[in-house]
Amino acid sequence: MTESPDSQDCDIIVVGAGMAGASVAAELADAGLRVALLERESQPGYHSTGRSAALYSQTYGPPLIRALTRASSAWLNEPQPGATPAPFLHPRDVIYIARADQTGALDALQRTLGPAVAPMAVTELESRVPLLRPGHVAAALAEASAADIDVHALHQFYLRRFRAAGGTLHGNAGVIGLARSGGRWRADTARGVFSAPVVVNAAGAWADELATMAGVRRIGLVPRRRTAVLVEPPRGCDVSGWPMIIDAEEQFYTKPEAGQLLISPADETPCPPCDAQPEELDVAIAIDRFQAAFAMDLRRIEHKWAGLRSFVTDGEPVAGYAPDSEGFFWLAGQGGYGIQSVPALARSAAALIRNRPLPGDVLDEGASVAALSPSRASLARGDGPE
Repeated sequence: MTESPDSQDCDIIVVGAGMAGASVAAELADAGLRVALLERESQPGYHSTGRSAALYSQTYGPPLIRALTRASSAWLNEPQPGATPAPFLHPRDVIYIARADQTGALDALQRTLGPAVAPMAVTELESRVPLLRPGHVAAALAEASAADIDVHALHQFYLRRFRAAGGTLHGNAGVIGLARSGGRWRADTARGVFSAPVVVNAAGAWADELATMAGVRRIGLVPRRRTAVLVEPPRGCDVSGWPMIIDAEEQFYTKPEAGQLLISPADETPCPPCDAQPEELDVAIAIDRFQAAFAMDLRRIEHKWAGLRSFVTDGEPVAGYAPDSEGFFWLAGQGGYGIQSVPALARSAAALIRNRPLPGDVLDEGASVAALSPSRASLARGDGPE
């Protein structure tokens, strides 16, 4: 990574250069603001961004996430100047499956998702995915508007756009001190000192820790570990055209990934902020649940990893100024849905940072300032700095 000169006074400091931080930094720099983007790792996107399942689905996630995802659809499907490849989405059906004892859960899912999904004949599913165990699936729902996301291309697009607008990216610049004085935030890092009236907390799993450092009340963020493995399909079996398959109770999911199959047990194990690593038990559970549904003998795991998905109590993202500290802006709690909703969330956060209304298309989908606010009633806030 080519690093910019360290130590500077600017208009806005953004902490965290993953997808959330890079995207909002690009939006702000495009608006003519001087932005410093601080990243604790040597390369941006090392943690949650680089470990995403890369799914775009308008049915996946809680209501506000689904609204932001819908509002992101047009942008993600249109070629963007300087983006390679473009667009960022590539069609991939999502199919929810239920065993006979899960049909009630599938019915409830259909009531929640409404016209976004439609029943699919089990025989049709079995013809598309011939390695499903006969009799395992009793019912299925299909979502035809889903897609794979080119996460790397999207992240790099935002970083290039940020730099082109004059923004400065600083690697190996983890914040070791953050305090406000004289109407400005001072961020001390190993690479220098940065000063600005506004600091954007896009630190992912470390967002509450950054708030504590700044003397700002925590939002009760809980990082949760999720495990994934890549396996080789049987010789001669082309899985590239398979849909993503999700268990009706999200006990596991699987999708094609570069000619292989990605499998996850959809675990959500509370975990302190860290460089998450897969636990052998979670890997074994992933394989066991997959083999219960698929007639495949998995003898070799090609790759395994884990990432952190960070949630607040109501499961929705937080974007807004802290009520207890001037100029401290929260952009956190995207859970496992931050990639699919990033264009709309970045534009929304940039508008709120500049004290502007939310974009009209975002409002049209049902999002609101109140729903994003760190002061909302459904958010069980932390008791204070720890």
